Amino acid sequence: MNTQIKKLKGIISLLLSIIVLASCSQKQDDRARRTPELSVMEVKPSTEEFYESYSATIKGKQDIDIRPQITGFITKVNVDEGSIVKKGQVLFQIDEVQYEEAVNVAKANVAVAEANVATAKLTAQNKKSLAERNIISAYELELAQNELGSCNAQLAVVKAELVSAQKDLSYTRITSPTDGVIGKISYRVGALVSPTMSDAITTVSEFTTMYANFSLTEKKLLTLAKDNNLTVDIIKSLPKVQLKMSDGVIYRYLGTIETISGTIDETTGAASIRAAFPNEDGILRSGGTASVILPYALDSCLLIPQNATYEIQDKIFVYTVDENSTVLSTEIEIYPLNNGSQYAVTKGLSAGDKIVIEGINSLSSGSTIQVKSDTL
Repeated sequence: MNTQIKKLKGIISLLLSIIVLASCSQKQDDRARRTPELSVMEVKPSTEEFYESYSATIKGKQDIDIRPQITGFITKVNVDEGSIVKKGQVLFQIDEVQYEEAVNVAKANVAVAEANVATAKLTAQNKKSLAERNIISAYELELAQNELGSCNAQLAVVKAELVSAQKDLSYTRITSPTDGVIGKISYRVGALVSPTMSDAITTVSEFTTMYANFSLTEKKLLTLAKDNNLTVDIIKSLPKVQLKMSDGVIYRYLGTIETISGTIDETTGAASIRAAFPNEDGILRSGGTASVILPYALDSCLLIPQNATYEIQDKIFVYTVDENSTVLSTEIEIYPLNNGSQYAVTKGLSAGDKIVIEGINSLSSGSTIQVKSDTL
């Protein structure tokens, strides 16, 4: 009987040991499940370049309105819209008949005036000779000399009229004032044009250098200015810019920011900026649209993955990890620009800090994690 009782106690003791071991194992498994193994990164400073684009309007270095200097009918159009022209090339021909006649009349008037001067000169010389011999009075001599002076004055007038008529005749040939590209042609053959017309016949855009005009807000301008106070110093410190065409293609040549307006537009709160781009291929056309891409270089910035952050009421947080593998919710501030996958942290983290970069949705401040050994 005693032997059976001893055996039963032994069996009970063994069962209790098994239950205790099973319970401990279960607790260890539960603890392991409650302590996730996550990837962690150490924040390190680096240099990064971000980009921001601004809508721009393309303009030629010079957009010159072509207007007539005289009134007349267009008899010939020598160019078409989009044509590349050279300085001095004839663009339009205005009916020159009446202006040629005006030149002929002016030439005839000059000839008559020259003849009158010659006659008056002879008369004055003759009167002088007679006056010296006291044949005529000084009064008659003075009249002759005055007549010569009047004829010379009339000759000067008709010569000026000839120059004016010749100038008007030259205006019948409308030429290009510079190398460039022809814009929209508003008047064709048969159209009556005059200097008082409101619209230009066309526009010639100098295309060797093209300007991209865009605007920057006052805040962005101050960010670019940094320690520079003078506009010229700001311009010198700015990097080269890119141009994205309306079809999304990046223009092959880099541009240089040349001017920044000295005032801020009160209605928009922005300053006007002009960047110059070479246009050797003639691809850029005045009046077109594009986007200027301005780079921003950040030295010693702290880059973190965007998926390592979460937001609460427009504030951005990360989970930092201490030496005990305990996570803490930490608010951070970021640079306004990003590259689409990373943020540049400006406040809240320091070099050497460790943050959780995965599984942050399952974490809460104060919880403990297991750090994956291959992530640090």
